[in-house]
Amino acid sequence: MWLGVAALALPTMLALAQGPWQEESGVHGVIVLFTGLWLVWRRQTDLAKVGRAGSPLVTGLLLAVALPVYMAGRAFEFISIETAALLLAMVAVAYEYLGAAALKLLWFPIIYLGFVVPLPGWFLDAITLPLKELVSEIVTNGLAAVGYPVGRLGVTLYIGSYQLLVEDACAGLNSLISLSAIGLFYVYLIRGSNPVYSGLLLLLVIPVAVAANCVRVAALVLITYHFGNAMAQGYLHNFAGMVTFVSALLLIFGIDWLLTPLRRWLAPDGETT
Repeated sequence: MWLGVAALALPTMLALAQGPWQEESGVHGVIVLFTGLWLVWRRQTDLAKVGRAGSPLVTGLLLAVALPVYMAGRAFEFISIETAALLLAMVAVAYEYLGAAALKLLWFPIIYLGFVVPLPGWFLDAITLPLKELVSEIVTNGLAAVGYPVGRLGVTLYIGSYQLLVEDACAGLNSLISLSAIGLFYVYLIRGSNPVYSGLLLLLVIPVAVAANCVRVAALVLITYHFGNAMAQGYLHNFAGMVTFVSALLLIFGIDWLLTPLRRWLAPDGETT
């Protein structure tokens, strides 16, 4: 049965590598895949202790859903549906060999591997535009408050004689997805699998990602105003994105440290985090 899953997985992995994983919105996918599989591997001793064969009926029902959906996604090149169905098929096979108790141990790696599933383009478009408008408005109001001659029309910013368009990369959605995945991996690995605390930190990632990208856009606007468009759109543009992401990640770690009392309070009795 695992050979059958491998036969499904190989073409899907190839499609991901040739498509979503080459785009900024999906660059985290390959990292999540390997770290997620490592999270499963590191629990192998515990899985051997609790592993029991699952119900063939349940396995059959799961595969009855996963396989047709996978084939439809594959046939019509819906990579999001194809990848999600593949993950469900893997869960079904794991249940067949290891049972429900083992899947309970693997609840976090399974959810974490869900970040491998690329978001559909229509969803990205629907979320990106409001984020761009929010970032544009915050940056415009902030710079205007300290005296800069800045205006806004939609997602286009005007400062001095320059006109700047807030692109999708500056909206924060890519950072939001990557920060969510890395943040959850960090919490699970360092702090343990507390679902309530993991969910709380995931919610806090949203304002962190938006704030970090506001700083990024504001910095690029100021560089353009003081040093010219060529300076802002060159090396500094990509460098600003890298610094923004690292800074946001460090801020998440800092928030986690500040929430230490809450994390300990939420921890089950006898568990230390």
